[in-house]
Amino acid sequence: MLGVCGVIFAASVFALLSGAELKNASDFNVESVRADKLASQQLPAATGTSFLLLFTDPNRAYPDPQFQQAVESALAPLANDHRVKGIATPYNATPAQAAVMVSSDRHSVFSVINLSIDFSSARQQYNDLRHEVESSTLRISSEGDVPLSADFDTILGSNLSTAEKVSLPLALIFLVIVFGTGVAALLCLGVGIFAVVGGIGAAYVMAHFFNVSTYAANVVTLVGLGIAIDYSLFIVTRYREELARDGDTARALSVTMATAGRAIAFSGMTVALGLAGLLFFTGTSLVSMGAAGAAVVAISVLYGLTLLPALLAILGPRVNRWRVPVLQPKPFGQGAWHRIATWVMRRPWLVLIPTAAVLIAAGTPFLGINLASTDVGQLPPTAESRIGSELLQAQFPEAGQNTIEVVLQFAHGSPLDAQNVATAYAFTRTLAQMPGIVSLKSYVNLDSSSGVSDYRALYQQPRDSLPAAVQDEVHRSVGSSIAVIDAATPYLTTSDQAHQLVRTIRAHDSVPGATALVTGNTAFDLDFVAYMVGRVPVVIGFVVVATVAVLLLLLRSVALPLKAILMNGLSLSAAFGALVWIFQDGNLSGFLGFTPGPIDPTIPVLLFCIVFGLSMDYEVFLLTRMQEEWRRTHDNRLAVANGLERSGRLVTGAAVIMACVFLAFALASVVTIKSLGLGMAIAIVADATLVRALVVPAIMRLLGPANWWAPRWLLRGLPEAEEPAAAA
Repeated sequence: MLGVCGVIFAASVFALLSGAELKNASDFNVESVRADKLASQQLPAATGTSFLLLFTDPNRAYPDPQFQQAVESALAPLANDHRVKGIATPYNATPAQAAVMVSSDRHSVFSVINLSIDFSSARQQYNDLRHEVESSTLRISSEGDVPLSADFDTILGSNLSTAEKVSLPLALIFLVIVFGTGVAALLCLGVGIFAVVGGIGAAYVMAHFFNVSTYAANVVTLVGLGIAIDYSLFIVTRYREELARDGDTARALSVTMATAGRAIAFSGMTVALGLAGLLFFTGTSLVSMGAAGAAVVAISVLYGLTLLPALLAILGPRVNRWRVPVLQPKPFGQGAWHRIATWVMRRPWLVLIPTAAVLIAAGTPFLGINLASTDVGQLPPTAESRIGSELLQAQFPEAGQNTIEVVLQFAHGSPLDAQNVATAYAFTRTLAQMPGIVSLKSYVNLDSSSGVSDYRALYQQPRDSLPAAVQDEVHRSVGSSIAVIDAATPYLTTSDQAHQLVRTIRAHDSVPGATALVTGNTAFDLDFVAYMVGRVPVVIGFVVVATVAVLLLLLRSVALPLKAILMNGLSLSAAFGALVWIFQDGNLSGFLGFTPGPIDPTIPVLLFCIVFGLSMDYEVFLLTRMQEEWRRTHDNRLAVANGLERSGRLVTGAAVIMACVFLAFALASVVTIKSLGLGMAIAIVADATLVRALVVPAIMRLLGPANWWAPRWLLRGLPEAEEPAAAA
């Protein structure tokens, strides 16, 4: 078995080193995406790759010759780079273009770097290109999708490395505290590392067949490290418990796999089902995160059922080596969990009502959530692309404005036909009257003094005989059946005003002989949020129904699966409320080092799908121990108390370890990862302490024998769980 696991690990390392590139891509069926595709198909200029470099000289202003010389010297290496096909600056542009490229205070200018490589290659090679541009007198920043994506990739990689360096030592320390022995702790940590390598390798293999998000590696590490250590913790703890009875390694291992082994198999199913909910968001990066997350869970279960038992069989009693005497657990019936269990059993209502009220109240900030897709604000303030974006918006009124693109698709003929020119002209006049639109750019908005008859006459001429400026605009914005109209607005991309402006434009999409499709960053943000929210009910329904089915199979009870769903709701309530209170409302923003703002819609979805499964992980181990006691005693009160005592310390220890892993990701400088890590840590801590330690036993005490009831017709055909003694 060790040989097979070794081959699997070697294959994982090979896949990690030779896998395809991870990249973020979206292709879902909403208006903004359809419009963007249409423009990309008909307008070759729309597919070009470019980015901006901004140069700031606090001591000199445009057009100072020394300022010009410094800019041109800095750009000179790029001019000789085969990946660069053109560089536009205020010094080689037309007067009209140059005016746009100079800041309001005239201490900054920008250049447009046009590349001959596609976006994917530009994203990978951007840092090499950027390092060619240096200056001793100028402050240089960047703007555009290429530097933004490259910064996300670089910072995410750095965050992942930092999280691993922090989480692994912390996990080892807490494993030693839980076990009281060094060998058992190292065993669990080693399995966790094996699982993460396998999960990331699986993600890179998947990238050969479909787009896998760059965030998938973070999700795999986040989930894989925590879940694999948890499963190993449960297996090793039960093995040591059984080994302490009579020292029989074979019997201890057999009972362990029949109890804890069975439990982690079912727990793995619940976690994988939670992650499978992400597969419903087709066309988004969440699909790859769900697939990669489910893969690392499967690998964690595989190693937990194969590699770990094989190592335990070899180690035998030596799993208890390197003891830490002060950390040894007290005998059964004398520890803190025994006292907690007894106290909860005596006063269930006194525990249940205030605890549930606190968790529900903690979730109330979520009622005011404001959703918006990820933007440059997710990066730390020191990121060069964020600095450039903020400078462009603040100092370059025309270039920094938010642009809403309207793709006008004509039913018949060319956009240059007389009737279609008149249609486009009339539509732009409608747009110009809308509050919030400050300027329009299109092939029928070249001159404010020209009317519809002038444009109809102009485009009756052959295209190659048109004035140069007109040819440029036609080449930029006119396709075989479409014309693109750029509407500039001062409203920020994700603001309510910008969203309302897009809705207003779409309300006027009935154009005689044409269809108006709205795209651009604001339209995409609006569509993406609506797309995500629209699929949430289906995802919740699938995850809940599938989880209930698995728990019914495991626990052979009607009440316990339904109770487990409600308990997960309480844990998620605390996490969702904290997410809004911290990251949207800005509480603790100074301490945690981020800029508050709207919540990316992927975060609540990821939090639900991941935490729902992980919370069920603890529920499975808690309830299976209670179930064992119930079968042994048929005394509900004793079963709940003994089950809580036997598993409480373990569940809490596992939660602390997993929370440490998640909090290590909360140190990330990318707000998306920071919020996900902190949200998951809060959910897990609340789940393992308030929910599993107090609310669960209180409800089970009140339900009594009803906990273990199910109608015979429902149980017919379900396999009976194997008793530990029979397994031995």
